[in-house]
Formats: sequence, C-alpha cells, structure tokens
Amino acid sequence: MPSIPYDPSRVALDAPQLRDTVFVPGAEYDEVALSVELARLAYVHYEDHDAGLARLKEALGRVRFDDVTLFEDAATGTQGFGASRSSDGLCVLAFRGTEPTQLTDLGADLAFTLTDWTEKAGRVHKGFAGAARSVLPEVKQWLEQTQATRKRLIVTGHSLGAAIATLYGSLIAPDRLITIGSPRVGDAAFVATLAGIDMMRLVDCCDVVTELPPEVGGYVHVGEAAYLTREGVLASSSDEAFVRDDRTAAREEYLLHYAWKTGNVVVRDLADHAPINYVRCFMP
Repeated sequence: MPSIPYDPSRVALDAPQLRDTVFVPGAEYDEVALSVELARLAYVHYEDHDAGLARLKEALGRVRFDDVTLFEDAATGTQGFGASRSSDGLCVLAFRGTEPTQLTDLGADLAFTLTDWTEKAGRVHKGFAGAARSVLPEVKQWLEQTQATRKRLIVTGHSLGAAIATLYGSLIAPDRLITIGSPRVGDAAFVATLAGIDMMRLVDCCDVVTELPPEVGGYVHVGEAAYLTREGVLASSSDEAFVRDDRTAAREEYLLHYAWKTGNVVVRDLADHAPINYVRCFMP
C-alpha cells in the first residue's frame, strides 16, 4: 500500500504546486518515482518569483540534480524545465500540465482539431502541437548544452504536460517517455513515430482526462496503459474486465467516503487526475 494517503481535495487537483516535494534527502528513487514527482514539481511557479525557483532547486537537490534550465512561452502559457544530474548523467525534461486559472492552457486543451505533425508524420491535437512547438528552440538549445555529459534522457509530464512530453518523444527520441494522466495526442500515423521508444503511459484508476479527446476523428492512445488500481498499486495487467470492476468499486467508495465532504472534488473521475494521486503510487 502507498505510504502517501489518497488526496481527494480540490487543492490537490487545481493547485498541485502548493504541496511541498515528497522527495526525502538521501533516499533512492527509481526512474518512474523520479519522473512522476518531477512532473508534479513542474507546476511550481518558478517563473513568477525567486522563491518559486528556489523551491524547485531545493526539491531537485534532494535527488542530486545540480542544474536546471527553465522553458517558458508566455503566448501559449507553456512551461517546463530540464534538470541534469552530474553524478550519473541523467537528464529529465518535464512539462507543466493544465492550470485551470490559465486561459492559455484551457485554450490549448480545447483546440482539439487534428493538424499535421510536419516535424515527423501523422496528425495531432492542434493545441498540444502549438504548445510543444512554442518552446522547441529553447529545448533544442538545452539538449545541445547537455549532450557531452548526458548519458540518459527521460521526458515526462502530467495532463497537458504529458501530451507535450509525448510530442517531444516523437521529436527527440528520448531513452524513456513516462506520461502521467495523458490525454490522447494524435492519430495512428503519429503513434507510429514513437515506435521503438521505451514508453510508460500511467493511468490512475478513473482519471477522466485519459479518456479525452474521445476516439473520434482518428484519435488513438500511445502504447498500452499502465493501470493504477483504486488501492494505488500498479496492476500486473490492464485486462478490460478487471479495470471496469476496479473503477466501479472506486466510484462507489468515493461517493461513500469523500464526495460529500467540503473541499473535496465531487467525483473520483476528476480526483484521480490530481498529480499527487499518481505520485503516491511510486514513493518508497
């Protein structure tokens, strides 16, 4: 069972940056645990004030990342960072997800018509493509700067950030792509551009964002889902009947224990999208 309790609060969903990092100095974390928390830390408002950047650097320092580069485009509201660790050459590229108070993020999410992914092949979500392209020059520069010392590259993100991470998986072919609560990003031809990449697409139980946009007009998911059960455990398989029964039980339990309490998200399908409810599943 996870050591971090399930968090049904609206704050966990709408303002994940308010919770301090769960990284413990000196503890060891595998790549998935690192990635899910770094994706959550991408929500820290490091672009607004020195205190935010200091918070991010302190959290990264707990897991020995000694350099960070920020990426931002004001027009699209896209944010992310690149972190590098000199001790083993690990580099992680993490993108921020949707912030409900940011109109630019909401606009990107709603621009769901498919557009040509001219950088590679296929068609992708127009809003996601615009967000990914907006910081591409900065990301390319960071990749060039870290090339000499970089031994392994992971790309990650949550929600909108997961969609952007998926597009970057197509662009830069990282060693590993780990997405958290990702929507569908493009069509089958786009998905084919990710062939050969080590991918992990995490789906937390009832998370409704992972079912969007619907499978119309050509949208398909990237890879198989790595399903997290209502108990916060990575399932050994994502058998359709097992997932259906687990989600039904999860919704019933949520109505009984959480939905009626002040300050909580009303339905589990939204509460499961909170980044901390992914993070809790992988912390030692």
